Amino acid sequence: MSAMLASVNSLPEALLVQGFAADIIDLKQPEQGALGALENKVVAQIVQALAPETTISATIGDMAMEPQPVFDAVQAMAATGVDFVKIGLFPEGDTLATIQHLAAIAQQGTALIAVLFADAKPDFEILEALATAGFRGAMLDTMHKGQGSLTDVLSLTALTDFVQRCANLGLLSGLAGSLRESDVTVLLPLNADYLGFRGALCQQQSRTAELDRQQIARIRYLVK
Repeated sequence: MSAMLASVNSLPEALLVQGFAADIIDLKQPEQGALGALENKVVAQIVQALAPETTISATIGDMAMEPQPVFDAVQAMAATGVDFVKIGLFPEGDTLATIQHLAAIAQQGTALIAVLFADAKPDFEILEALATAGFRGAMLDTMHKGQGSLTDVLSLTALTDFVQRCANLGLLSGLAGSLRESDVTVLLPLNADYLGFRGALCQQQSRTAELDRQQIARIRYLVK
């Protein structure tokens, strides 16, 4: 079974999706990019306000793969108290060196989630490097939100391969990227650990719009 990840950009949004029993509350700012980050102090405030048993993830933002800047950003975000820190594997920079540099943080117990971008032709061989470095999981997302959902960008065969590779390496797997309500029935049989949503939870299906209670309820009903 797949869990439901709901991306939110504020405490009121976090409280709203918590009321619908979202399994993972993901903190980010959609207006700032594919993985736009909230300020660390805002993240810390949200973490303090939510119930202690809430599972919370947060992204460090859209950053080039430069080892030390990414390391510093991850360390700062981890200090907010989130359960998972998400790092987008953007094309710029040295991805492998950055992953290796983050191993020290992973070994200290910080749960790192790498985000591979389906529309950037990701090489799934990088999953082995993530597992070696001690990452907790990996997810697929889309960088360019106007080019369709994850299922438009990658074939079902490729998505199945990703989920299976993660499982074989002991990594959590997540699938996201402009997912629509119609994608849920297609993706659930793949048994990814979680499915991530933002636009599908919003008014007019727009990731930068306000959350819509009816949309949240519909997705929560499907992902159960």
